[in-house]
Amino acid sequence: MKGRKDKTGMRKDAAADKIKAFLGAGSQFEGTLVFEDIVRMDGSFSGKITSKDTLIVGETAHIEADISVGTLIISGRFKGQVTANNRVELRAPAQVEGSINTPSLVVEEGVLMNSTVTMGQTQPPLSTSVPD
Repeated sequence: MKGRKDKTGMRKDAAADKIKAFLGAGSQFEGTLVFEDIVRMDGSFSGKITSKDTLIVGETAHIEADISVGTLIISGRFKGQVTANNRVELRAPAQVEGSINTPSLVVEEGVLMNSTVTMGQTQPPLSTSVPD
């Protein structure tokens, strides 16, 4: 699914209006992220990410993590392990290194991918409830 481009020439994701959290370009975060709804990252993240929903990794993002989500859309740099229950989309100019486990994988022309891919039934992501 191709997104349309906005005034800045950047591709606008169909889900862009529904994003609930955002890690902007130039931001850095290390740790564990558990979320509901849609999250977009354009900064740097290192750690673990868990959700039943969608994670969007923008072109300026640099992510090193173990990720377990419903849907993952990557346009930036990623290194680690991915389990996506619904779908993984790799959009140019993404650079991906690690392992991907998903029932559906879409790779655009121009993506650099050095990964092992396992397709088929995935395990449900861990609980997304935040501990008290």
